Amino acid sequence: MKTYNIHHVNQKVHQKNNKNFKSNISFGDVLDNINNIKFSKHAMKRIDDRNISIDKKDVEKINTAINNAREKGIDQALILMDNKAFIASVTKNTIITTINRDNLKDNVFTNIDGAVII
Repeated sequence: MKTYNIHHVNQKVHQKNNKNFKSNISFGDVLDNINNIKFSKHAMKRIDDRNISIDKKDVEKINTAINNAREKGIDQALILMDNKAFIASVTKNTIITTINRDNLKDNVFTNIDGAVII
């Protein structure tokens, strides 16, 4: 069983031409243009390492989930979407890490104070 710890992240990462992004627009450009959601360097590495596909609609859903979490007073959120999970720092509008379906089984997530299922 794996355990994930939440760490505060202030770094904004730009990654151009991510092979998992399904568009002519770079992944970094999408992130810059949708309500300033940031993906940490760690999250970007996990997206690449785990072959996780994220498109513009996914980013919009994540943004909505972060906003919903913020409205409920959540600081650190687990966001479940389709076959993916994201750990987010709601206060910093930052995705800290991401996990695909294959890596979700038998895991424990710590240091979160709420979950949003979309």
